[in-house]
Amino acid sequence: MSDTPTHSQGEALSERQQAVLDAVLALMVEQGDQLTMTAVARRASCSKETLYKWFGDRDGLLTATVQWQASKVRADNYDRQALDAATLRKSLRDFAENWLSVITSQTSIALNRAAIGHAASGKSNLGGIVLANGRVAIGERLKPVLEAGRAAGLLDFDDAETAFRTFFGLVGRDVQIRLLLGDALVSGKAEIQRDAARATDQFLALHGRPNTVPKA
Repeated sequence: MSDTPTHSQGEALSERQQAVLDAVLALMVEQGDQLTMTAVARRASCSKETLYKWFGDRDGLLTATVQWQASKVRADNYDRQALDAATLRKSLRDFAENWLSVITSQTSIALNRAAIGHAASGKSNLGGIVLANGRVAIGERLKPVLEAGRAAGLLDFDDAETAFRTFFGLVGRDVQIRLLLGDALVSGKAEIQRDAARATDQFLALHGRPNTVPKA
């Protein structure tokens, strides 16, 4: 799956379409899941016909919105043939920092709250959309980094999905659930950088070969 979200015709989003998706996220922060195509069109200063043309329907709009938010979590570019311990550590740390910055934002909190509510009530497929285009898609971006680290002799694990879940748990800890439940958790840049570095060191202590394990 590409890191760049697309609209219903499979083309990369334009800046105008990205602005529409930002309007969707802003409305979800303000209004929760009470989201209509009319409200989005009004906020984004475009017609409902344009929204339907670009995104197909409400589920298509929500899918593109989730993809747009999830696309902000990216893995670094690196030379697979020249991957070393320092580059691997930086890639994992930057990914963790990037992901923590996204999930602690008000937009992600609102989006996930709405998805949980919809999944429980069967109101829409938003829960499935968030799962497929959020957590699953993000895993598919990081697993190639883990597999490259294993191929370079820097990591030791049997299954990339299991290794990703370990990393995911070390990075996220209880942060997301606390924020979803309204905890006024402080997650500034310094705290995020510290937590990302710690999670990376813990993951490398579990799965790193001797030359990648953090020194005491």
